[in-house]
Amino acid sequence: MKRWIYDFFNLLYPELCVGCESVLTTGENLLCTSCRTHLPLTNFHKTSDEKMRELFYTRIDVQHVTSLFYYEKIGAVQQMIHQLKYRKKEEISSFIGSWLGQELIECDLFMDVDVVVPVPVHPKRLKKRGYNQVAGFGNELAQILNASYRDDILVKTKNTINQARLNQTQRSDESNNPYQLVGSLPQGTHVLIVDDVITTGTTLVLCARALLSISDIKISIATMAISV
Repeated sequence: MKRWIYDFFNLLYPELCVGCESVLTTGENLLCTSCRTHLPLTNFHKTSDEKMRELFYTRIDVQHVTSLFYYEKIGAVQQMIHQLKYRKKEEISSFIGSWLGQELIECDLFMDVDVVVPVPVHPKRLKKRGYNQVAGFGNELAQILNASYRDDILVKTKNTINQARLNQTQRSDESNNPYQLVGSLPQGTHVLIVDDVITTGTTLVLCARALLSISDIKISIATMAISV
């Protein structure tokens, strides 16, 4: 597209920041400079991941866990995730994956990951949304970590209630596992499970338990954000 056509189109339909919806300026991509500068990074992979790791104590054994952002009910991170899941802004997923991936290669903790597996969504929800919101995130991480991306390992067999509508007790219910292992991986594979927002950790625990039926498998976890 010629530059003048792009500028004219952008004048009529300006690109907005996915964090605060202000008009983006030249050189800004998805996020304005202010939002990008002030996003609440966890830095778990650089310092300590205990806040996130404690969600899995006594539940599953994990190698490494991290999350890029802290998630609050109001703020730029919440706006990003909302636009990703409900306003067809699929490119946000890859954007966050690239950001976290560049962070991870600087600390080496995740460099022995073999396979990246996304938390699956139920076919009905996938058809309605048109994409798995963590697919771009997982693909970017896989490329940067030199791992393979496999979305054919786990399936979700029950169309459970949206997690955002559940209270803390309901989110922690592990009595029924809607995730099933349908693919295969070699023994000893190091799997990185990826998701968007972690609250109680139950979804990731259930996915991990399905994967742990594979002999000698190792589990790590990475999410876009962690609820505070």
